[in-house]
Amino acid sequence: MFPHLEVLQLYANQFNGPLPLSISNMSQLLQLELGLNNFNGKVKNDFGSLQNLFLISLAFNNFDHRGSDGLAFLSSLTNCSNLQAIGMEDSQFGGVLPDSVGNLSYKLYYLTLGGNQLYGSIPSTIENLVNLEFFGLDNNLFTGSIPRSLGYLHKMQLMALSNNSISGEIPESIGNMSLLTKLYLGKNRLEGAIPSSLGNCRNLLSLTLSDNNLTGVIPIRLLNVSSLSITLDLARNQLSGSLPQEVETLKNLLEIDFSENGLSGEIPSNLGRCNSLENLYLQRNLFRGYIPPSFESLRGLKNLDLSHNNLSGQIPTFLGTFDLKTLNLSFNNFEGELPMNGIFTNGSAISVAGNYRLCGGISELRLPRCTTKKSRNKMSLSQMLGITIGSVLIGVAAASTFFICLFKKKRKTKPKISLLKDPFLKVSYGELLKATEGFSSTNLLGFGSFGSVYKGVIEQNGELVVAVKVLDLQTRGATKSFMAECEALRNIRHRNLVSLITSCSSIDFQGNEFKALVYEFMLNGSVDNWLHPIPEANNVEREFVGLDLLQRVDIAIDVACALDYLHHQCEMPIIHRDLKPSNILLDGNMVAHVGDFGLARFRAELTAPSTSSSTAIKGTIGYVAPEYGLGSEMSASGDVYSYGILLLEMITKKRPTDKMFKADLNLHNFASNALPQRVMEIVDPMLLTEEIYDSKMMENLISLIKIGLSCSTESPKDRMDINTVLHELQLVKNNILKVSN
Repeated sequence: MFPHLEVLQLYANQFNGPLPLSISNMSQLLQLELGLNNFNGKVKNDFGSLQNLFLISLAFNNFDHRGSDGLAFLSSLTNCSNLQAIGMEDSQFGGVLPDSVGNLSYKLYYLTLGGNQLYGSIPSTIENLVNLEFFGLDNNLFTGSIPRSLGYLHKMQLMALSNNSISGEIPESIGNMSLLTKLYLGKNRLEGAIPSSLGNCRNLLSLTLSDNNLTGVIPIRLLNVSSLSITLDLARNQLSGSLPQEVETLKNLLEIDFSENGLSGEIPSNLGRCNSLENLYLQRNLFRGYIPPSFESLRGLKNLDLSHNNLSGQIPTFLGTFDLKTLNLSFNNFEGELPMNGIFTNGSAISVAGNYRLCGGISELRLPRCTTKKSRNKMSLSQMLGITIGSVLIGVAAASTFFICLFKKKRKTKPKISLLKDPFLKVSYGELLKATEGFSSTNLLGFGSFGSVYKGVIEQNGELVVAVKVLDLQTRGATKSFMAECEALRNIRHRNLVSLITSCSSIDFQGNEFKALVYEFMLNGSVDNWLHPIPEANNVEREFVGLDLLQRVDIAIDVACALDYLHHQCEMPIIHRDLKPSNILLDGNMVAHVGDFGLARFRAELTAPSTSSSTAIKGTIGYVAPEYGLGSEMSASGDVYSYGILLLEMITKKRPTDKMFKADLNLHNFASNALPQRVMEIVDPMLLTEEIYDSKMMENLISLIKIGLSCSTESPKDRMDINTVLHELQLVKNNILKVSN
């Protein structure tokens, strides 16, 4: 059966039955991808003859979990000396993880077995996989302790062991994983102190230790890991002591969850310096004192929960100026008049129950009216008694409601945490049809290579404004684009990437295949809209009046942060391959988000031996790196080239495909030829303000153009590294702010 076949990709179909034994005879096979099907039974294949195999994925199937030998076939993979990636998650595999896993190829850098029914101990032989970077055993039934030998895997970037029954202490040796970016150990039975050696993981972006039996204090060294930028989750343990002032180091962190511990003392005012926070959960501790005035700096907060503590004083009015989605201050000792602005006017988004000295607020909260001191002196005994009894009844009702909700929550199945995101919101074709008013032209936001994008409002748990990308399945490559975008976006999360809310793969009302992607709606459209506005187009909520220099630099920094994350920090490094202004979207705060991952590729694909003779160039003319036209492999430096062109376009307002560019003249040369004396001749006229003519501001413009040129050189090896780009842009931004002040 196809003895010369090199790539077998059958993922995302409805194949069932046992895995064909004939696959073992495909001796030339390089890639075997059978995920997202319904294969079942035992895997009895001997893969030992597949000497060239570098990637195997059997994820998301329904294999037989009975018996202890469900993964016995892994032993045959030890003969595959070129094996680099194994994906076996969510496939119902049962049994133990054999010790032979340590004999797999030394080239292996990706091994995921999460979401199965594996049990027993984690083999210490995994220490032999010295090049392992991504390791997932989450959502299984593993017991025993975490092998100390895992600390020898110095190249590890992501390790997920969440939702098992692993016990014992967290080994100090994990601190030896200096390249670690994400560590998930939540929902186990771990005990003892949080090892201070985690402070050695200076590249850590996300740490989850929640739902264990950890004791002791929060290590100061852990709070000094300034790289933490996604989440620090220590919830539902038995931690004690105060929250150290060193928490101020976490200035880039999006989420802190220290809820349901025994933390005490006052909430440190330094926490107000963590101005990137979007979610802050400190509920069910022993905190006392006031809400720090420094919290006024946390203007990015979306969710704040300080409930069930001993906090007191008045509730700050500045919380009403935040764009909060939820605010829970219940069961504290707050007093005085409740603010009447912002979230305080939304009874379904705020809870203040159990604060019996509060008054005022909207009627829905059923707080007593605020009265002056004079009127209180004249209040009758019956009135005072009525208010007291009413307050007690409200408190009893609120407490009853809370414990009922808590009981229901306890009965729920534990949420699944894996290398993939939790299940998305489910929407049907009919719901998307309704949300977009029948895919009306009035809701049309724009067109892409593989379909159209519409604004919509999904009515599930309230109204959610979204952007719906409807694939034109008649366009060649549309289905592949759909799969690529789903695959890329389900594994990544960053403030500068467009959030994929869900996808829809269905049949429309005429019986035709229908595929759509649903994204977070970006209020301010794309960078392309702002650089090259079209009157009465794009259906965006505001008029495009131009971007000032500081806004353009902020956007450039945002996009560079996204690229740095995609290339160096996410679970499997991703090459975007289509970076351009129309794929950079701006939210209501003008923060840039990179979107459209229809052409994205993972590193596993990029390191694969060439399997195609096609010379078709993927990407958009003008932004595609020149080496791609010569048949070179896609690489991170190709994205950097596109970034350089994007930056030059933002400064000059010239598209790389402008009709002025002919023969040997292109956007790169156009900018290069103007340095340094003729810079003012090529910049966007919108930037020609009085401040621009300041000599220092001129230097900033020249610096930006030089960065763009360094990124878009013809030779990939001469291009500026994206980390250096970020450093240089930050210097430019600081200089602009100094000149402006």
